[in-house]
Amino acid sequence: MNAATICTRDVVTCRQDTTVLEAARLMRNHHVGDLVVVEESASGRMPLGVITDRDIVLSVVAKEVDPAKLFVSEMMSTPVVSAYEWEDEWQLLRRMRLHGIRRMPVLGDADELIGIVAFDDLLEAASGFLSELWLLTGRQSHFEEKHRT
Repeated sequence: MNAATICTRDVVTCRQDTTVLEAARLMRNHHVGDLVVVEESASGRMPLGVITDRDIVLSVVAKEVDPAKLFVSEMMSTPVVSAYEWEDEWQLLRRMRLHGIRRMPVLGDADELIGIVAFDDLLEAASGFLSELWLLTGRQSHFEEKHRT
């Protein structure tokens, strides 16, 4: 499996000049825990950074900063740690572990945003793989019995 098949294609994005308050509202309205900060170009949306609900809690709420006066460009995670659509799940997992992140934008051939892959997506893919392995063990005895008769 590669990043293109695992990722979520419907990515909620914002621009650098979005306030943290607006970003929080976008997350709430779209039921997501992150936004990819993008810049529009002729090739599509180009990722500049990522902001998460955790970033907002730790850097804004806990420090009692006014979220209406702070822009996402001032606190987004940069440089963007991203993946290409052709990379496999092992490459994604290793990069996430290396950088201590749980989400990565997925890029197409022109470095444009095509999706986002999260830890949960990798967990789902892994559990599907493990389920298939488990089903394989049951099928083996079925075929053995079939060949004996």
